[in-house]
Amino acid sequence: MSVAVVALISVKSDKDEAFRAAAETCITASRQEAGVSRYDLWREAEGEKRYVFNELYSDIGSVQSHMTSDHFMSFAMALQDMVTAPPVILTLNPISVA
Repeated sequence: MSVAVVALISVKSDKDEAFRAAAETCITASRQEAGVSRYDLWREAEGEKRYVFNELYSDIGSVQSHMTSDHFMSFAMALQDMVTAPPVILTLNPISVA
């Protein structure tokens, strides 16, 4: 069963460029992983303007593999100095998906 992950990340204003560079490295590697159907980065248009990762995996095992990959672990470590709060991560199961 497909699994979606949405991650909301609030980045310090002076770390925006560093965040984008680190995110791009993670995105490029993540899109090559088996079981990853989508790995996109968005940004809120209004309000806090958090970054939003929108990810789609073939199954929960693919999510777990991603979360333990070297590139994701490196990205997670880099984030520690860039964020204003811990990321909000939602793991979603499909109900009605086209």
